[in-house]
Formats: sequence, structure tokens, C-alpha cells
Amino acid sequence: MFDLNDFILRKAKELGFGDVVVLGYETNRRQVRFANNEITVAKYWHERKVELFVEKDKRIANTTITELSRENIERVLKTLKKNIEGLSPKEDYYGIAEGPFRYEDIPETFDKSIVELDEPNEYVERAINAALERGARRVAGVLYTDHDRIYLTTSNGVEAFDEGTGIEISVRAFIGDLESGHGTNSVRVLRKFDPESAGRKAGEIASLARNPEQGPEGRFDVIFDPLAFANLLSYMSFMTSAYAAEAGFSPFVNRLGQKVANEIVTVKDVGNLPNGYGTRKFDDEGVPTRETTIIENGTFRTFLLNTSLARKYGVETTANAGLIMPHAWNIVLEPGDYSREELFGEVKRGIYITNVWYTRFQNYVTGDFSTIPRDGIFLIENGELKPIRNIRVSDNLLGILDRVKAMGRETHHVHWWEVRTPVTAPYVLVKDVGITRATK
Repeated sequence: MFDLNDFILRKAKELGFGDVVVLGYETNRRQVRFANNEITVAKYWHERKVELFVEKDKRIANTTITELSRENIERVLKTLKKNIEGLSPKEDYYGIAEGPFRYEDIPETFDKSIVELDEPNEYVERAINAALERGARRVAGVLYTDHDRIYLTTSNGVEAFDEGTGIEISVRAFIGDLESGHGTNSVRVLRKFDPESAGRKAGEIASLARNPEQGPEGRFDVIFDPLAFANLLSYMSFMTSAYAAEAGFSPFVNRLGQKVANEIVTVKDVGNLPNGYGTRKFDDEGVPTRETTIIENGTFRTFLLNTSLARKYGVETTANAGLIMPHAWNIVLEPGDYSREELFGEVKRGIYITNVWYTRFQNYVTGDFSTIPRDGIFLIENGELKPIRNIRVSDNLLGILDRVKAMGRETHHVHWWEVRTPVTAPYVLVKDVGITRATK
């Protein structure tokens, strides 16, 4: 792939492009789907592609090339040149990072055992059995294994390589049509994979959720399961990108140095997190990834930046470059000091939400959103959990962060199709959350 990268870079420079970033990917992915307690589908993908960023006279463009013959690559480059000449210059473009850089190995991001894993079915069976043992009647879900190689070459002297693996499972357990639970487990090394934990959690929640009644409306203290709060933090991570802020999709605009959350809330992006599902050695410009504190004790400290945006605002890049938009790698919410039992003991009458989906923002600038709890939902009354259904969370993202009252001491790393940016989060207690009745 580096030979191909060099060919693309050389041809791009011959055509007069200035800044050029060539990202080559080799991906091997396996999927095992299961339903009704049995494996139903097994698939395998192998993909090679190049993501390309080019600049000429402050005009920028990017594209993805999947047909990697040299003839096609030359056609794509000539088309890019023709198209880019019709664009207006981006006057606030300030270039890409200047290499070379040194990279350190990040622990627990590559495991040969995952590459050589022939039969992942046993892990699926262990998850199914764990859910059934906790009372589930039907179990469904999906397991993925991943093996990725990344080859980066830029016009500013960067040549970098990273290789990673991962294995993750998402498990849903069912009792009847209205009772379900969800559990996940995502890791980068096989010895830390715990599919049983996902199955157990899904089965336990489904068993507790029997015969749910219509949920109440109003404002309630809510305990968000890590799976549910990770969904909100994943959306928040997008809004902390400087690109999203400039595009008008963020409530954090003009809030640098201001209080945006309760003082017990500290949120970081950790690009070099060991065993983090989004961890990489370098961003898309080649800058070594690192830890960046976004919210510190309730105060908003920084947007996520690439080199161009950092130079525009006179600061340093946070090593979060995508080809166009800066983005988070692994969001980490620092835990509190409550046990799970102590956290639930803080709630006399409230709601426990185990999972959410269909999160939608009515206003990105203010942060107004709604999201639908799914799987087990419970009314908490004097320490007892009573199953409920058919409610919606209707609130404000900054309001949620400001009203965080307490957090658990144990964290959980969450990554599945509703949480595309990996999030590490504890159980979180939030005061006075808006609850409405969901429409059918």
C-alpha cells in the first residue's frame, strides 16, 4: 500500500496540487448474526481503499478510491483537478501538519489471536447461554471481528503505519413482545473479551422488565445506564468538533472557558487509550494521538481541532484530524465515587433508563433533543424497580450535563451501531429530566 500511496502522491504533485493526504486502508471484517438462540448468518469482508485529500490554491477536496488500478487513480486525480478549479478558495485554510513524527506503540490495540480466530461461534454461544440463564427466552444480536491496517502518506513528510484488531458483541434478550434487554462488550484484545457479561446484562434487564405499564410524564431524577448515557456523549463529541461549531451544529459556540456542566463532570477524548475501540497512533494528518480534556470540572476547555483550524485560532492541534472534519477517537467520562447500589439509593422516585435510540436534535445550537428509551425502562420507587414503557426523553444536552448529580465509580466501554464514537462512561444520575409520552 505504501507503494500505491507514493504513486498517488507523486501524480498529485505532478498535477500541481499543494497539500496532499493519502490514507490507505486494508480491512478484514467478520460478522456473525444470531436470532432465536441460534446463529443465522456468517459473513466476511475484505476491503482495500484509499481516502484522498487534496489542496490547490486554498481550494480543497476529498474523495474515496476503491478501484485501485493506476489507470483509475490517474483518472480520479485529473477529475479532482478539473473539479477543484471551479471551487472558490477557502481563505481560512491554513494547511496540514508538518512531519515527520515519532509514534509510540499503544498497548492492547493489536492481537494476533483475533487475526487467527477461525471460529468465533463459541463466543456467540456463550453470550446466548448467559442470557438464557438469566431468564431470557429468545436471544439475538451480532458479533464482529476486525483487523485493520492503515497506511498514511502526506506531502508534508509523513509516512506512518498502524495495525489494529477488535472484537465486539451486541446482545438483545427477549421475554415477550414488550420485554427486552441489551448488553454489549467491545475490546481490542481477545483475552479481555467477555461475551457472557453482555448476555447476562441483556437477560437480567429483560427478566426485570416483565409486564410493563404506561410510564409517567413530567420531570424526574433519571439514572442513565452507561449504554444510554454513551449515546448522548457520542452526539456531544460531534458537537465539540470545531468544524461542527463553525457549521452551526453545536451548543458549545462562544462557551470556551465557561461552565457547561456540573463541576463533577470531566470529559476527555483519549486517542491513545489502551484497549479503546477508536484508538489509533495518529490522526489523518499524522499527528500522534493523545489525551485532550474537553470539559474539565464542568468548564468547557477546547474544541477538537485539526492543524488548519488550530492555526486559524492561534492554538495547537488536538490531534483529532479527519480528512475534512476533526472528530473524537474515544470519549471518556471520568467516573464518580458511588457504587451502583449507592447511586440507586439516592433516588426516592425516579426512572432508570437502560438504553436509548433515535436520538434527534430539534435545535443543534441550543442543544434541544429527544430520544426514545428502548429495552428495559423502570420506575424507581423506594428502592424498587417497576417496569414501564412508552416514554420519551425530551430535554437539552447542556441542561443534562449541568444537572448531573452523581456518577458510579465503575466505567463501561461502549461501542455499537447507536454509539459510533466509542464512549467510556459510568452509571449517571441526572436531576429533573424531562419525560414525555412517546407517540406511536
